[in-house]
Amino acid sequence: MSKFAIRWLLLLSGFAAFLWAADPAWKTKPPAQWNDVDSKQVLSASPWAKIVKGSIYRAPTEDQLRDGGKMGQPQGVGYQGIPNNGPKFDDLVSKDLFKGGANPTYVPPTIPLNVRWESAFPVRMAELKSADGGLDGVAEKGYAVSVWGLPGGFFDGDPRKLGQPLKEQAFLKRDGKKDVAPLSAEVYVRAEGAVVVYIFPLSAEISKKDLFVTFQARIGRVGLSVPFNLAEMDYQGKLEL
Repeated sequence: MSKFAIRWLLLLSGFAAFLWAADPAWKTKPPAQWNDVDSKQVLSASPWAKIVKGSIYRAPTEDQLRDGGKMGQPQGVGYQGIPNNGPKFDDLVSKDLFKGGANPTYVPPTIPLNVRWESAFPVRMAELKSADGGLDGVAEKGYAVSVWGLPGGFFDGDPRKLGQPLKEQAFLKRDGKKDVAPLSAEVYVRAEGAVVVYIFPLSAEISKKDLFVTFQARIGRVGLSVPFNLAEMDYQGKLEL
């Protein structure tokens, strides 16, 4: 694991443990009374935000790149700054990696990430109150899900162009319904790294009847799958997404 990932893991896991020791801010205080600690609780350890581990997949070999008609390792978010190790993506579903049914014999390296529903009212309020700030305007475009914690100080350019390669590799999943693809993916470079924001259409009409919605994405060589319990995402009597 890189020094970048270790620092993120220690910071986020320690902070989340501290936050859960107290009553949740979104249940006990109105947003006007949230302080910076309360806001960070909403943004990292709440029904709308989670600290998760993204799996790192092995970089393709030069032979594999040539077979695919490419030269040199891919560049961009999820590639640059990611340690060059881990299993091939296809290997993770190979029967050879499993013993006794469900236990894989190889666990891929991971990177700590913070996944948030940017469009949810509590998240928007917490970002306004937080010293770290948020992402202006993204919540107005649809269901907005963001991924924080990716290496990214070396990126520069239009957010939509940086995010375009990621758009086709993310979905919202619900049991018994068609997967929802994003309308767009945008990349914002912050002091702490890159943030990828996916905008999903409101026409998907996610409701409590769906029970769970899972955000799934492949960001370069990083993969993640994050379930959210819709029954818990209620704020003041309303589902907030």
